[in-house]
Amino acid sequence: MTGSPHLPDDHSDSGRVRWRRFALLTVPAVAVTAGLGIALAQGALAASFAVSGQQFKVSASSLEGEGFAQYGGVDVNAREELIPVAVTAIREAKLNNLCQSVVTTLPVIGDISLNLTAGKKTPVEASNLFVDATQLSGDAVFSNIEIGRDASTLDKGPADAQGMQDLFAQQADTVRISNLQQTAWATNAGTFKLSGLSMNVSKGKKECF
Repeated sequence: MTGSPHLPDDHSDSGRVRWRRFALLTVPAVAVTAGLGIALAQGALAASFAVSGQQFKVSASSLEGEGFAQYGGVDVNAREELIPVAVTAIREAKLNNLCQSVVTTLPVIGDISLNLTAGKKTPVEASNLFVDATQLSGDAVFSNIEIGRDASTLDKGPADAQGMQDLFAQQADTVRISNLQQTAWATNAGTFKLSGLSMNVSKGKKECF
């Protein structure tokens, strides 16, 4: 009908918003924001900072801890992408022969390794230690362990060591792990005392394990 209004479709000129395309572009951002909101509300977020795009490796000849808890969580990177992790939380920990390494690959230069060692003579000491890991191995001994406890009810680890309601978790009075090896996205600690600290940057790939 002559004079009737005409709504622009997706092929309108460049001066107008292409609404279908706009909606497709904004859906992922909205989904991420909603996911972050749910994670925050349910206590699922692990590290209190945006993690880098690189995991690092940690090893120790032995770890002794009092107040152990472990549960699932989520880290977030600078792009607001969600990364599932297993959070290991220990109220008081001592580590012998600690090694931490991360490898960065740079254009032209190639691999660059950052290595940190401590605790060869005097153990490394940490309080309220949280490690957001994707892999952990070693020989472990627990005392008074509870396996399958609701993550929101944990009470043996650090005060903030609790996960989402209804999710699997475990806790113990004490833990001892020999030949510890783990790959992680983040580590938080209330205090972290590194006796005999040594840091080295070198070319090539040199990892703790």
